[in-house]
Amino acid sequence: MIAAFSLLVLCQLIGEFLVRLARVPVPGPVVGLLLLLGFLAWRGRVPEAVQSTSRGLLTHLSLLFVPAGTGVMLHMHRLRTEWLPVIAALVAGTAITLIVTVLVFLAVSRLTGASIAARK
Repeated sequence: MIAAFSLLVLCQLIGEFLVRLARVPVPGPVVGLLLLLGFLAWRGRVPEAVQSTSRGLLTHLSLLFVPAGTGVMLHMHRLRTEWLPVIAALVAGTAITLIVTVLVFLAVSRLTGASIAARK
């Protein structure tokens, strides 16, 4: 479990390093996850230790939202003064995410030959 957790943290660390080095506007953990995905694809399988460690982290994922909630409460005064841009960003971000998800789903359906009607 320690080796698997170390692999996850190492990928995140390398991702952070690469993002800061390249100065790209992408979160380091996202780059780290892509590196991990590439490594696991290269190996051809997910080791059991990585799989069980990842599941353990995912079961406690809600704990990671506590700092974000605390941050929202800490900056409540800014939310009161800047509520319109925040709401606009939330609505636009959600709409864009839904549209991109639908487009990706349709593209994958076409590539795999699966029809939407066949799933019903």
